[in-house]
Amino acid sequence: MGDLLQPWHLMVLAVVAFLLFGAKRLPELGKGLGEGLKGFREGIRGISDPPPTQTAQNVQPNPTPVQPANSAPVEPK
Repeated sequence: MGDLLQPWHLMVLAVVAFLLFGAKRLPELGKGLGEGLKGFREGIRGISDPPPTQTAQNVQPNPTPVQPANSAPVEPK
């Protein structure tokens, strides 16, 4: 079989991909491939890393709702 990924072979593959998918579709395919690889890497990283643990310092109590400054107070009827 020899060297399969010679520069000449890569050029022929690029021309065939251009003819099959067209100029408009190739950037979309590249973007999708890049996002897929990024998600795959994040997934692998998530499997190998332990999940973060919550400590008492990181947990905040639920704050009471604050009324915006520019709204008028609501009077009961």
